[in-house]
Amino acid sequence: MNPTRAFPGLLLLCLLPGVTAIAAEAPPPPAFDPPSPPKFGPVARTALRVRDGCVWPDPATQTYTMYFASGQRGPNHRAAVVAYTSKDLETWTGPTVVFETPADFWADRGIWAPEMHAYRGKYYLFLTFDSSHKFPEQWRDWLPRVQRGSQVLVADSPLGPFQPFQNRPHPPVDMMTLDGTFWVEDGVPYMVFCHEWVQIKDGTVEMIRLKDDLSDVVGEPTRLFHGSDAAWSLKSPQYGCHVTDGPWLYRTKNGRLLMLWSSGSASGYAVGLAVSPSGKLAGPWEQRPVPLIDANGGHPMLFRRFDGQLMLAFHQPNRPPDEREHFREIDELNDDLVLKSK
Repeated sequence: MNPTRAFPGLLLLCLLPGVTAIAAEAPPPPAFDPPSPPKFGPVARTALRVRDGCVWPDPATQTYTMYFASGQRGPNHRAAVVAYTSKDLETWTGPTVVFETPADFWADRGIWAPEMHAYRGKYYLFLTFDSSHKFPEQWRDWLPRVQRGSQVLVADSPLGPFQPFQNRPHPPVDMMTLDGTFWVEDGVPYMVFCHEWVQIKDGTVEMIRLKDDLSDVVGEPTRLFHGSDAAWSLKSPQYGCHVTDGPWLYRTKNGRLLMLWSSGSASGYAVGLAVSPSGKLAGPWEQRPVPLIDANGGHPMLFRRFDGQLMLAFHQPNRPPDEREHFREIDELNDDLVLKSK
């Protein structure tokens, strides 16, 4: 899971002499339950607490919609995803609840990392759900290994209401999965997701085929790479783990396939870049030697501003409750992604 997740669990940063490293998830705090729902209206970007946000630009209305969970609650005070809209990426209007966890749902904790994708006339929300349901096998002196999974929901509108296809995650339920994203290759839809380090110690990024309507998966997952494959990904001294978080895919004009993803670096939470020289999702994947962002910020995604400028979105700092969504201009240059100077 993402380091320092504020809802429902926290990942703490271990402090070593001169080094900040990813450590472990602390016991989940009490569920965040605001005394009253936020008042609907305009709010500055810098006032919105956002972790793992996703921005969807609608060219028809020239409006940006940002989706996030970050401890949000719906009308029934269950975990929810909200949307805010903006014309300029700085002033946002909301919240609109686009999904609230059903009362009888398999996941009884929080929601992480919403992503909204438009596909074949429908709108799909990729979510990570967490639960308190422990797997039969638990490790001594280790964090609880629980049912946690990525799942796809569907709606007829980008503002929902989104509905799950079934009462279970999309990837195999015996895997702790998170941060599912969407990719289509040669007309075939896929979910790309992370296999949680809490279950396997060295986290991975994996792919699995989706049915044409995204309602379920087809076949078994394929591993793309481990967190330890990146030289910049720092191993936790306490748990010996490598985190994998927030994959996001991008194809260059010349057909090279790139993947942004997050892990812990010597400077804290970071955004790295992987490359598939074959141009295929199956790889093999090569890791760039240094992070793209290494200032304690991560969980990246890309979108285009309405003037055509490619934008990198990520939250920073990775410290609750101070997380804010940040936007950086980024360019494609020689089949690579290069941040523009601020």
